[in-house]
Amino acid sequence: MTDLTIRSAGRGEATVLLDFWARAAKGTSVSDDIAGVTALLERDPEAVLVAERDGALVGTVIAGWDGWRASLYRLAVAPECRRQGIAAALLQAAELRFTALGARRADAMVLDANPQAHHAWRACGYGREDQWRRWTKPLADRS
Repeated sequence: MTDLTIRSAGRGEATVLLDFWARAAKGTSVSDDIAGVTALLERDPEAVLVAERDGALVGTVIAGWDGWRASLYRLAVAPECRRQGIAAALLQAAELRFTALGARRADAMVLDANPQAHHAWRACGYGREDQWRRWTKPLADRS
């Protein structure tokens, strides 16, 4: 896929990312707002990887590393560009980032109710671990 460019998102791209995720991603996060995305981009400027084709945003993945865990979020590909290897290219870039930082395993947040995503993750070598469940507690009021 020589026409695809993968780079880190810039600090001023929070709005662009939020607009893209509203169109291309399933589900929402408590951090899906300008403040949340801007904080991520400022804390770890290399965490959000974007794929572009001819200057247009066609995919994203958040490749977060906290020194202990390598976590993947927001793997999203523009609906009109799916099944073209963009997700695989983004995950490969994320995995290269993680191994360079010393990570031993990558964990992915994948919605149970998104079987299309399950296929993409499996095709890239990821598998569900049924012995784990995500437990959460809201820390901020979203109203």
